[in-house]
Amino acid sequence: MAPARITPDFSLETATGLRLVAGVDEVGRGPLAGPVSAAAVILDPGRIPPGIDDSKRLTEAARTRLAAAIRDTAVAWAIAHASVEEIDTLNILQASHLAMRRALDALTPAAEHALIDGNRLPKGLTIPAQTVVKGDARSLSIAAASILAKVERDAIMRELSLANPGYGWEKNAGYPSAGHRAALRDLGVTPHHRRTFAPVRKILCEEH
Repeated sequence: MAPARITPDFSLETATGLRLVAGVDEVGRGPLAGPVSAAAVILDPGRIPPGIDDSKRLTEAARTRLAAAIRDTAVAWAIAHASVEEIDTLNILQASHLAMRRALDALTPAAEHALIDGNRLPKGLTIPAQTVVKGDARSLSIAAASILAKVERDAIMRELSLANPGYGWEKNAGYPSAGHRAALRDLGVTPHHRRTFAPVRKILCEEH
């Protein structure tokens, strides 16, 4: 028998005993192009929109609808990014953590505690925090953050695709799909590509 599907709840937030608990998640570690984006969300336990789940489990329409509901009902929310230049300078993990810190720092009111998706805490946090492995499937606040970050980053990639046609970013969001890899070979590297990522670096090396 298949294991029961885990659905996010509010138990991790409640266990802190605090009111202003932020869930934090990032989107965009794997793409070859575009920024990495993070969101931080403090949910109001009395006004949590129904249907919040890990963004990867939701349709685009559901994510869009839930993102609007989260923005309307949350105590606080913020979205932040780390640029392609920062990704290439710092590495993708450190850039992801930078985006997470920026999102947390932008919350008003400020969070008292943070639940961070993953198994490593960003350095330099100014509030107590804990990691939550598979947090977007376990914590409603982290799942809400995953939705906001995903919807925002997808919108950025659709916008970038208008000025950079042919790479399919409006569909693949910069991830290394077969079409994106083929376009890299045929059209070359744009300023929005991550030069330290192997498929991009390979093409740059072949050009010189």
